[in-house]
Amino acid sequence: MKTRLFSRSIFAILLTTGIAHGASEVPVLTERVSAGELPSIDLRLPNNPRVIDLDLDGRSVGQYGGEIRLLMGTNKDIRMANVYGYARLLTYDTNFELHPDILESIDIEQGSVFTLHLREGHKWSDGEPFTTEDFRYYWEDVANSELLSPFGPNKTLQVGDEFPTVTIIDPYTIKYAWSKPNPYFLPALAGARPLYIYQPAHYMKQFHGNYADTNKLNEMVLDAAVRNWASLHTRKARQYKATNVDLPVLQPWINSTPPPSDRFVFKRNPYFHRVDQSGQQLPYVDQLVINIVSKSLIPAKTGSGEADLQARYLRLDNYTFLKEGEARNDFTVRLWQKGTGAQIALYPNLNSNNPAWRQLVRDIRFRRALSLAVDRSEINNVVYFGLGAECANTVLSASPLFQEDYRTKWAQFDIDQANALLDEMGLTERNENGIRLMSDGLPMEVIVQTAGESTEQTDVLELIHDTWRQIGVKLYSKPSQREVFRDRVFSGGAMMAIWSGVDNGLPTINESPAEFVPVAQDQLQWPKWGQYYETGGNAGEAPDMPSAQRLLELRDQWQMALEDSGRESAWREILNIHRDQVFSVGVVCGVLQPVAISNKLQNVPEEGVYSWSPGAYFGSYQPDTFWMKP
Repeated sequence: MKTRLFSRSIFAILLTTGIAHGASEVPVLTERVSAGELPSIDLRLPNNPRVIDLDLDGRSVGQYGGEIRLLMGTNKDIRMANVYGYARLLTYDTNFELHPDILESIDIEQGSVFTLHLREGHKWSDGEPFTTEDFRYYWEDVANSELLSPFGPNKTLQVGDEFPTVTIIDPYTIKYAWSKPNPYFLPALAGARPLYIYQPAHYMKQFHGNYADTNKLNEMVLDAAVRNWASLHTRKARQYKATNVDLPVLQPWINSTPPPSDRFVFKRNPYFHRVDQSGQQLPYVDQLVINIVSKSLIPAKTGSGEADLQARYLRLDNYTFLKEGEARNDFTVRLWQKGTGAQIALYPNLNSNNPAWRQLVRDIRFRRALSLAVDRSEINNVVYFGLGAECANTVLSASPLFQEDYRTKWAQFDIDQANALLDEMGLTERNENGIRLMSDGLPMEVIVQTAGESTEQTDVLELIHDTWRQIGVKLYSKPSQREVFRDRVFSGGAMMAIWSGVDNGLPTINESPAEFVPVAQDQLQWPKWGQYYETGGNAGEAPDMPSAQRLLELRDQWQMALEDSGRESAWREILNIHRDQVFSVGVVCGVLQPVAISNKLQNVPEEGVYSWSPGAYFGSYQPDTFWMKP
């Protein structure tokens, strides 16, 4: 069966014929157009731009001009401009359904053959054509280069042992074909951190050993103080990180400030491919300004009116303070839902380097006991004002896959049962302080690694410390920088970590269950199994627990299923395994996210879902359609 995804409504399609030639010029670009520095708007837009019909969901046609100020805690956070901007080959809408965006349309055959149709006349931010040459370059010269991709193409492009057959049909049509279905392909293209299957070939070839003049390339390698041209190419190609100000992009705003800096200015992309229904080119706002400040100061600075759109680094316990500043500093605080499976979750490391701990944590009774000894009601009331819900780390009630026992099984506070489980394991010996002794005779002291970025995590751990003490387990927290934190977990040096729950707590049967399966190194409960999958067995460890092996089998079953019933069956068993195995210990879910919005900023919804995946936080609400009242 063949289906086609279009990016526009019928109403929008009828508009497109005259839009490019009838559009008015963007005021801030008029001078550059008059000076001949830029072509006129009809030559900058694709022949068939994506039309955003603002009337469909009650938004208003905006006015050009102004800037949106954001506060971020590190230079690395500038990538959020590309998350919020959310121009992708496909994007999720606010109902979490996929629609072509950069692409004009997609033909899909049996879930295994995808023909991508680009918009004729679409251009990179430097005015160069965006064509299938950019896809060919990535596939042939990057993804299949041993120097640039030593582990081969991204695993999302692999079905079993098969990578796609990639066929360039013409400058605006390219086909990716597998012999079996690949349901991961389109969602990956729409991700908050997307699978990039294209690079600006016209720009990147100057850094590639197959294309560049050898002497010039060697000089650039020396100037950049990198090991070889492959390292230089990788540094220059970082579309997501936004660190290379010379890299052409397809996003609504382009970074104009090289890092490091404490102020980054993202200027409008003159060649952006979207317009509103009246023909005005988006974005409305001329620039995003990201100011870098201490993370701990972001709530205070937001409350004093120094941000126009702020959610990152704000927590529910900031809400009362922020509300006090609303009238004085001309902003409004709204509470959005979160899409994570749990606000906070503990991840026992099943791949720990410590043999005694590894044996202990792989016993299902131990993981269940730890979960039963968490007083979620107390944490909810003390830390979250009783506004959350006690839960395991699983899908949320708004997901069609939700079952009540996914949230409650092994998540009730029961010290007696937790102690009984540990006694059943033979952990009956205790030291003089009442702490149980492990098989190696050492006290059961659990060090929980944190990224050191949030007092929220510290507050939660202090409460868990008190109740775990009642089952003879001593908890210590160890904060560190995020990169150190990740390295400790990935290397097996961490016993346990604390982080947020699953990113996508709102999946449907047609969305990938990969977050619940050991296929990624950044899954903190089994990083080495994930690394093994990501590297094709070249690093990490092969899963050696039957439950984990079964999860991989079910993922394959989901992938191969052609009917909804087969995909739902696989999902159900995956969630049942997580319910019973307690691979992670969820604490509280349903905690609301404060969003501070300048009263001048229009078209930001009253209610929303603040979710990394799917949704890209603000991305699915299209910040290019937000506009500032004078």
